[in-house]
Amino acid sequence: MIDRNTSLLYSMLSRILWPVLFAAGLVGAGVAFETEAPLVWFNAVYLVIVVAIALFERVMPFERQWLRRDGETLNDIAHTLLNKGGVQIAAALGATAPLAIATVAHPMINGAGQIWPHGWPLLFQVILGLIIAELGLYIAHRAAHEILSLWRFHALHHSVERLWVVNTGRFHLIDSLFKIALSQLPLYLMGAPLPVFLWIGAVTAFIGLLTHCNIDVQTGPLDLIFSTPRLHRWHHSRVLAEGNTNYGENLVLWDQIFGTYFNPNRRPPADIGISGRVANGFVGQLVQPFSSRGFRQILGRRTPADDEHEPKPHT
Repeated sequence: MIDRNTSLLYSMLSRILWPVLFAAGLVGAGVAFETEAPLVWFNAVYLVIVVAIALFERVMPFERQWLRRDGETLNDIAHTLLNKGGVQIAAALGATAPLAIATVAHPMINGAGQIWPHGWPLLFQVILGLIIAELGLYIAHRAAHEILSLWRFHALHHSVERLWVVNTGRFHLIDSLFKIALSQLPLYLMGAPLPVFLWIGAVTAFIGLLTHCNIDVQTGPLDLIFSTPRLHRWHHSRVLAEGNTNYGENLVLWDQIFGTYFNPNRRPPADIGISGRVANGFVGQLVQPFSSRGFRQILGRRTPADDEHEPKPHT
């Protein structure tokens, strides 16, 4: 590990790593999108950034205790590949024919599709698309915290007791589908072109990796614009007043507007997690929210089965 107290290199790296890794990911994505197999090459770039982050987590961790194994690594990988990853691939495939189904179901959508400013430079189209999609992500994320029937699915993501690059994609399938629907449907209806979807997906992918990373980065004024590791660590706090904040997935614009932005001048908590518990295995974690007993376990409420196994007092 690099000594954080005396090393000039450590100080420099902590300030430039976040923007450098984010920029590297986007540059790589741009190259991938120009190839004949954009999704394949994008995933290759994604894996390179994952490896880079994992290495820096070992060299300059934000929390050293988060380097310890928690027994959830395989589950985290499975959720990333089969739940969030599968939903993102499906969304990318769906973006190749935006409005196709909607146009058949509702002829009025054909006219609504003219709303999109196709004449703008692609950069401005992506920024506009990101702001619109981010509103849907904000609504979905905040609802998942404030509505218990949705929290039962989102709690899986918050059940981790350490943040690191591998649990970036630890989301329940229902949770991911809900966020995808609210964030992408408005863009479909407005007629956004495929490149906008691809670039929003790239931004979301790399900010997601960096948001959950266990690297001691100093993001300073970037905290006012992007969802950064510092802000997201507050979001994972066990304290509700701290955890029910910073809902933005990529940007914190809507947190700023709706008053849920939280960035006090103190160190974010290392003790994270939920008051309830999730099942141990991958399949168990998928099915748990669908049963009343599993729901109570997630909420941290006792079940009749718990009472049955409780040792009886001697009389």
